[in-house]
Amino acid sequence: MTSLAAGMAILFAAVPKILGFLVILIIGWFIASAIAGAVTALLRAVHFNDVARRSGFSGFVEKMGIRRDASGFLADLVKWFIRLIVLVSAFDALGLPAVSQVLEQLLLWIPNLVVALVILVLAGLVANALGSLIRGATAEANLGNPDLLATIARVAVWGFAIVIAVNQVGIATTLVNTLFMGLVGALALALGLAFGLGGRETAAQMVASWYHAGQGAAPKLQEAAGSAQRAAGSDNSTRVEFQRS
Repeated sequence: MTSLAAGMAILFAAVPKILGFLVILIIGWFIASAIAGAVTALLRAVHFNDVARRSGFSGFVEKMGIRRDASGFLADLVKWFIRLIVLVSAFDALGLPAVSQVLEQLLLWIPNLVVALVILVLAGLVANALGSLIRGATAEANLGNPDLLATIARVAVWGFAIVIAVNQVGIATTLVNTLFMGLVGALALALGLAFGLGGRETAAQMVASWYHAGQGAAPKLQEAAGSAQRAAGSDNSTRVEFQRS
């Protein structure tokens, strides 16, 4: 009877915690869904989907296999962020601090993910704008292949943005930074070798033209220096005559 009474006391003591866990979970779940609906309506009202489509973020969401538009995707992120907060509070009420600590770490990581997504959206806008600008400028000046140069500019902007986003999220930052530095070094080496092997004659002609231009300008510089010295000497003699008078 004593063991049974002790077991029943433990069970009855746990019932309020379980009820509190369920109440917090159910109420928080509905509140998160309501806030997500409000966020979706707000983003669609400010035409966020158009901005995401121009930046390429909508295509990124579609390639992830998510059957939602960009506004719905961000609203889902907000919803699950709130639900994680609810889960932390619910497990604290249930008396499971170990689970709460794991959820807190995940909760602290989500803002980094949001910042990384914002960086990618802005990078898409900048990449498209810069690509269009370079395509128009090179086509107007008849410099090379405008589409190729615009593509290179967009890829460069996306490369920098992906590196920044990965560093923000904190996933294999050392590996990504090493690969990026190696890629930049390889491109610089390739450009240097291409110019050194293919542009030697052009560089020699440019240096020779500069040398001949400098040699042709040397007598003129010497004549100008002599004229300046003679002018300075005449000014000094004039001052001396004026002082004597």
